[in-house]
Amino acid sequence: MIVLIQRVIQGKVLVQNNVFSKIGRGYVVLLGIFQEDTEQDVSKLAEKLSTLRIMADKEGKMNLSITDAKGEVLVVSQFTLCADLSQGRRPSFIKAKNPEEAEKLYELFVSKLKEKGISVKTGKFGQYMEVQILNDGPVTIIADSKTL
Repeated sequence: MIVLIQRVIQGKVLVQNNVFSKIGRGYVVLLGIFQEDTEQDVSKLAEKLSTLRIMADKEGKMNLSITDAKGEVLVVSQFTLCADLSQGRRPSFIKAKNPEEAEKLYELFVSKLKEKGISVKTGKFGQYMEVQILNDGPVTIIADSKTL
């Protein structure tokens, strides 16, 4: 399981030109779920995300967690993070978990973040979305459950 975390001033998801969800300061998290991913991967990444100290303190240093900063998180499913580019010019997505199973892990990830007291909004799983991100910094970090 892989997450791309972007520290943002604001983030928004539109579905069919309508605002589906939006957040202020916090993280937009793009979540890629691979075939071999399990609930253990979800737990590792939820724990890492909730304690990661990349929010700015009063001096502008990355010293606060999302909970310390009382920030929000917008989680968007992104199977394209599972792209295999090893052959040809068109990405293969065969390594991505099937949508039914991936959605269960996606929902579990969201619920684990909420259990930690984080304000969480989501995209609309399996739908075409327009994701608007106003980066802060910019700060962009990739975390892979297999290397944590």
